[in-house]
Amino acid sequence: MFLRAGLVSLALLLASRLLGLLRESVQAAALGATGLADVAVLMLTLPDLLTGILAAGALSYVLLPLWARQQAAEQAATQIRLLRWLLVAGVASGVVLVLAPELVTAVLAPGLSDIGHATAHGALVWSAAAMPLALVAALWTTRLQHGRDFLGMYGANLVVNVCIVGALLLVALGGSVSAPIGLVGGGLLLGMVLRLAWLRWRLHRTDGPPTRVERDIAQRGARSVGFPAASIWLWALASAGLPLLLPLLGRSLASTSGEGALTTFNYAWKLVELPLVLAIQLVATLAFPSIAAAFVAGDAALNPARREQQVRALRGAFVLAWALACAAAAAIAGMAPALAQLLFGWGRMTPEAVAQVAAWGRIGAWSLLPQALLAVLLTLMASTGRLRGAVGAYLGALGLLLLLGALSYAGGRLDGAQVMWALNAAFSAAAVALLVRERNFLRGVLVFRDLLPALLAAVILAALATSLPTPPRLPGLGMAVGLALSVLLVAWALSPGLREALRR
Repeated sequence: MFLRAGLVSLALLLASRLLGLLRESVQAAALGATGLADVAVLMLTLPDLLTGILAAGALSYVLLPLWARQQAAEQAATQIRLLRWLLVAGVASGVVLVLAPELVTAVLAPGLSDIGHATAHGALVWSAAAMPLALVAALWTTRLQHGRDFLGMYGANLVVNVCIVGALLLVALGGSVSAPIGLVGGGLLLGMVLRLAWLRWRLHRTDGPPTRVERDIAQRGARSVGFPAASIWLWALASAGLPLLLPLLGRSLASTSGEGALTTFNYAWKLVELPLVLAIQLVATLAFPSIAAAFVAGDAALNPARREQQVRALRGAFVLAWALACAAAAAIAGMAPALAQLLFGWGRMTPEAVAQVAAWGRIGAWSLLPQALLAVLLTLMASTGRLRGAVGAYLGALGLLLLLGALSYAGGRLDGAQVMWALNAAFSAAAVALLVRERNFLRGVLVFRDLLPALLAAVILAALATSLPTPPRLPGLGMAVGLALSVLLVAWALSPGLREALRR
């Protein structure tokens, strides 16, 4: 059952991410890398991005353990109580977007012109209308996760992306970009409504209609049902939201160099994001049960067998995530021009903009290495109930990114390349900080002979590929796959830890 659920989850997650890439590709063809494209990126990404920062991850961290201890009536009551709070938060955040658009655009898209700012103010109305819908969707998605309805969870995002892609196609095929924001905003809102309808239908299938007891508790306001303390919510919000702020801040810093820079940086980050989610974070997710089981209550110092189990679980997760990160970094860094042409070299995207996407994506690819370490480190800290240290590390990374951005901006050199290097430094600093903090748990886990072959193979193969002439789109994709497989082959041949992890 778990194998089938894992395969269904992976297939649906892959479909969702590929459709998301198609959405970015169609958007590039329809709007190019312009101020109007910056506005569209801001409008389309803001509802789910703010939801991810403010609620989605925290809901999983807090509610899944809580619901595991509650009966059905208590679960329903907790859900209804949270629904009210999320609706209030969604309306409040929407009001801020509508009443303070100058502040929002100044922070998130500072490079827009006066005309771009005026267009963004109108676009934020669509984002504001979508905010309550996005927050409710996050709650219902968490409920489906509790019920192991993976089709319902991942199918929901497919619905939104289909609507947005349809609206962008109408813009691209219409031959005019004079007023596309209303059309794309309507597609966003339609997708949000249909996603809620889909989630509600799946919830009805999973939970069934509410019982009389559940309705009675809901009508009484669920006052008697235990609810997590505010401190628990705050730490969960910080742990889940801070990692999402790093690329958001990077996008905003890149935008200071002028219109179109926000879009270009967003496309470059998409090259990095796909392997990050599909490979690295998936490894950490799949390793979570074994790591959590290895760190159950008890003193490993008094139980050598338990310590061996901990080392084996952590070593396998680290080496596998690291090998996949090195493989993806080699593929992107070596074939970034061909990949950028394949995904974004269409329609109104200029060759110069595509070249910038490739150059910035080539730099950002190396952030996958510290992010691979961070993914497993966060899993370890979540398994042992010590996420406060992760919050501190990410706050330091945010501060470093702001400092590097300010120094570059003061020198008059701030652009997407500098921001990508700053992001690499910020992720690396967070990884080093957590590695030092967790050093007692990591004795015997991080072995250089496990990690060094994949790293050297990635650096050497990426350098060789960069020196070659840029191939066309599809041959370039094939060469990128070949680079990734070559790194994995070298790692498998020379890393004992990787071979052991793949045998289990």
